[in-house]
Parts: sequence; C-alpha cells; structure tokens
Amino acid sequence: MSTTLEPLESLEPTLSVRQVLMLERVLAGEPEVVAGAAQLDRAVRWVHVAEAADVGVMLSGGEMVLTTGVLLAGDDGKQAEYIQSLHRAEAAAVVLGLGRAFPAPPDVMRRAAERCGLPMVVLHRPFPFAELTEEVQARLVRRKFAAVSMSEAVRTALTGLITAGAPLQHLLDEIAHHSGCPVVVTNLAHRVLATAGERSAVDDVLRDWERIARQAGGSEGDGWIRAELGGRGERWGQIMLCGYRGDTATGRLLADRAAESLVLHRMLGGTSAHSWEEQSAQSLLTDLVSGVVPARQLLPRARAAGLPVNRRTFVPLVVRDGDPAELDRVLRLLGLPGIVAELADGATAVLLSLARDQDAAVLTANFAARLTQTVVAAADPRTAWDDVPAGMREARHVADAVASGALDLPAVVRLKDVHLRGLIRLLRDDPHVQSFAERELDGLLCAAGDDLLAVLRTYLATGRNKSRTAQLHHVSRPALYRRLEAIQGRLGVDLDDFEQAASVHIALLAHDAQQA
Repeated sequence: MSTTLEPLESLEPTLSVRQVLMLERVLAGEPEVVAGAAQLDRAVRWVHVAEAADVGVMLSGGEMVLTTGVLLAGDDGKQAEYIQSLHRAEAAAVVLGLGRAFPAPPDVMRRAAERCGLPMVVLHRPFPFAELTEEVQARLVRRKFAAVSMSEAVRTALTGLITAGAPLQHLLDEIAHHSGCPVVVTNLAHRVLATAGERSAVDDVLRDWERIARQAGGSEGDGWIRAELGGRGERWGQIMLCGYRGDTATGRLLADRAAESLVLHRMLGGTSAHSWEEQSAQSLLTDLVSGVVPARQLLPRARAAGLPVNRRTFVPLVVRDGDPAELDRVLRLLGLPGIVAELADGATAVLLSLARDQDAAVLTANFAARLTQTVVAAADPRTAWDDVPAGMREARHVADAVASGALDLPAVVRLKDVHLRGLIRLLRDDPHVQSFAERELDGLLCAAGDDLLAVLRTYLATGRNKSRTAQLHHVSRPALYRRLEAIQGRLGVDLDDFEQAASVHIALLAHDAQQA
C-alpha cells in the first residue's frame, strides 16, 4: 500500500517565540529582544492581550502576552510583579509596545525578565495587537488541525497495511517514511527487534546503540522520541524515532500512532514480541549465510540484537530438524550467549558467541548432548567477525551433506567427518556429475528399482558389510545375496571390485545429493 502523505516534520502544531517574531506583521513593528534571548524556542500555545497587573491568574501556560504597560508606568514594584506573575504562570513571552507609557524599554521589567529567563520583546513602532493575535491564532488553529488530520491519515495508512496482511517491516518502512528518520523497535531489554529507514542512517544509530540503550529510560530530547508497546497492563517493548527533526509534540503524536499500529499488528497476526525477536535473528543469520551483505555492515545489527561481539570466539552451527524454540531454551539453560533462527529446508542456524578463554569444542558438545534426534553441524570456531559468514556457510554445507544419509556420525559433525559425501554435495549441480550419476545408476532409477536402490545405499554406506546390511533391512543373508545379484545384473558391475563399487558409490551419493 502506498501513500502520498507528507512527512509530519513539516506540520508542527505550535509556533515558537522566534517564529512569531519572524512574521511579516511583527517585523513591521521593529521587534527587539531585550531579555531572555536564550529562550526564544519556547512554544507559543496562544496569544493573549492583557494590561492587568495580576495577569498571571488569567493564564494557563504557553501564552505570548501583549501589553502596552499603561497600568504599570511609574510603579517599579508593579512592573517587577507583572514579570514574576508571567513567570509563575509559565508564559511563553511578553511583548511590550513602546509608546506613551514606556517610550523606552523599562529597566525594571527587563532585569526581572532576564532573571526569570522570560523572553521580553519590545516593539519600536506602533502596532495593532488585534492583527497579531488574529494571525497567530489562525496559524495555530490551522497547524493543530493539520497535525490531527495527518495523525489520522497515518493511522489509516498503517491500518490499511495491517488489514492487507503486510509484514511488520512494511509498517516500519511506512513509519520511517513519515518521520523522515530511523525507526527502531526493541524489547524491554533494549535489544533491537526491527529497524527501518535509510540504511546508512540506521547503521549509524545501531553502531552507537549501546550508549543509546543506556539512555533509553531518560527524557526525550534531540529528536529521540519513544512510545511504549504493550496492552492489558503488560509492556513488552518500545518503538523509537531516532533523530526526529520536527517538534517533539508532533513526533510524540507520530510515535503514539505507530505504537498503536504495532500493537494491533501483533494482536491480529497472532504474533508475539518473541516472534519479532525470531524474525530479527532470522534476518541477521540469513544475511550472514548468504554473504550478500558484507559482515562488517552486519556487525552493528548483531551488537544491537544483544550478541556480544568484542573479543569473542564465534561458533557457527546448523542443526537439522531442530526446533528453534528448543534450541533457544537449551542456550539459555547452558548460559551460552547466541542467536537462533530457522533457515530454509528445515535447517536452523545457531551462532554462539563465547569468551576467548572458553573451550568451544566442549561447550558445543554440551549443547549437542542436550538435543534429541537432531544432527548438529559445526564449523571451526572463528575469532574474527569477518570470518563468520564463511563459517556459517561451512556449517550449512556440512548439515546438507549429513542430510544425504551418512551413518554412524559423531554428535557434532564437522567438515572432516563428511569426507567424499561433502565434496559430492558441493558438486551436485554440475551437469557432468549429474550425467555420471544417471549413467551409472540407470538400471535402478525406476519405480521397480527403489527397493534395490535402498539396499545398495545401505550396503555401500556400511562398507559392503553383508551381515550389517541384512540386519538393517530385516532380511536373511541368502535373501540379501539374491538382491545384490539383481543389483549387479541391472547395473552391469561387480560390487566385489573396489573400483567399480567406488564408482557406483560416488554415483549414488551424487544422486542422493541431487534429490535432496
């Protein structure tokens, strides 16, 4: 779903004192800031004309007060109290029109305003206050209406994506489009679950994420705007706009709309915060395995996901027929830092991050021993992050080779354990290898030959051990002999001849690899 909505940063619902002073009608009055110049970015909520000395009781905060000071002239005490009253009421600024009451800026009011940090502006030329109030009020009303309209438009756009079944990433991309800054979703431990925005800007944020996460509980500022994710009294994460360039009020509005949509997405999709963690890990490990994204670019994502990366030993694993939830539970049980994600074809990738003084082989064996009916394929440990993608691909290759049906393997299978089977797995897509396998096995590659092919596979995998083969297929030795004779007849080979048996074995490995 696409939209033509403008980024919210251009629709601030308030004006600052500085912006009001830059209006054409105000400039005609020759404004001069005589106090509180450092506070000109205060938001102006309303404009109010007041001459009463106790004007503060009429205000609720954020007003720019316009006065000629006619009731204050000649009374230093009233002048000072007037400024203090505005300060107590949290007025945005005071504008004094010079004229008969005050031909020049009054020192008492100026000094009091400077002490309070209240912006005080004098107008050197006569100015109709009614025109100023009319223009500012109209601008404020228009901006507030535009901000509310934009908020509803954003909500509609995000709801449309949700009802269309869009994934989480599409929602975040839409939010990043409107905010014009990186968007980060985290769990309660401040681990990054998902991001959106310009890639280089997101990487800059993630590169410094440890510092940002430590400050995540502090007050908002410099465009870092947060909204909690949760419902029914339970918090499970937060969404953060990182470096939002608009005003805080509008950013807060956008963050709230975004949070509402993410909670709705989770509820309607039946997902959980944990599933978002799985998606984050899956994206990271898939990129590591593919090698499409340079490892150096993935480092900030790994660090932000909570994986220790400084001075660590990385152990890439791929588990066949493993349940990601069980693998994650075992990691937690053993206290092993790592990330888990399901890949294609029933394989699950695991990346362990161990301290340099830990025994990687022992800990990997302990991990494998906790699993049932699974094959754990491991690459050699890597001490450099840049070597991790090659390690992940090595573990994936070993797991693929094991899936072809090797027997009597150790609990943790490494490249040295797959021997010829691993080589054939690498060459399985070569047309010459495919042609060789078809030619060698032609007499058995039919429905009638399936049972004989299974016997041949076991016979060769057991090192041509007839007793073991008969036992595994639950047949007598004479029955096995008859089947072996049938196999040799169909293939036109002598399986007692080592070279011929080796040729058939290689062809069978290639055939199985192609079928897998």
